[in-house]
Amino acid sequence: MITRFSCACGLTFAVFAVAHSPSAPSVGIATMGRKTNQLRAWMLVLSVASLTLACRRAPTEDVVVFAAASTTDALEDIAKEYRAQSGNAVTFSFGGSSTLAKQIIGGAPADIFLSADVTQMDSLEKAGLVHKEDRRALLSNQLVVIVPARSNMTIADPSDLANAPHVATADPESVPVGIYARQWLESLGLWSAIKPKIVPTLDVRAALAAVESEHAEAGIVYRTDAAISPRVKIAYSVSAEKGPKIVYPVARIASSKTYASADFVSFLTGPKARAVFARYGFITF
Repeated sequence: MITRFSCACGLTFAVFAVAHSPSAPSVGIATMGRKTNQLRAWMLVLSVASLTLACRRAPTEDVVVFAAASTTDALEDIAKEYRAQSGNAVTFSFGGSSTLAKQIIGGAPADIFLSADVTQMDSLEKAGLVHKEDRRALLSNQLVVIVPARSNMTIADPSDLANAPHVATADPESVPVGIYARQWLESLGLWSAIKPKIVPTLDVRAALAAVESEHAEAGIVYRTDAAISPRVKIAYSVSAEKGPKIVYPVARIASSKTYASADFVSFLTGPKARAVFARYGFITF
């Protein structure tokens, strides 16, 4: 006979009890029964004790993730699934990738960095804060031009951006989406005409907010950011062939001492997380 016991940590133990056979000789059956019951009792005690010790050896851990602002909604959903599966809590610091990279280099206590471009991850690797073998190319995205939902402005061609008095995007000198926007406009020979109209923001979500509030007549953001807001609409999409190569790398910080940090990176590359990223419009590798 098998009796199973479980605890809150998800571990299950099985107790194997020995039962006497009906065909056994009748002599000494009472004695055998008492010994069998004693054996079952001892096995139960030992199993419960082992279960308790096993649970104590598997404490939950907190993971601190510094991540690009554009991943906010997807990562918060993913963290809920991860906690339900592992019991580990995930704390996020979202922002512009360049700002986050500087904070980590300055000693901010991060376990994982998810950047919206490879340049910021490169800076951490050069500083010895990330090992090359721990880096993973996780996601891609697409640039789009957005306008307020009530706007009548049309952007049939990138050159039409010159008609907008203000074009919001993240800082084109340091923040990934702004850098991608500048590279795209430079490749078309339009940067010099549109640069004076650029309203640089701290990150892509701030650029989105500027267009939502109609403080900027147009903006250049990621498709995933435009998709979460009913207050803007996509006026123009930059094709992957004509736009810059967008890569979101993720890596465990070398100084992280938690098992959960490596585990969460693995979870981010797994099927459950990939499904969430795809639902928000990201391209997964």
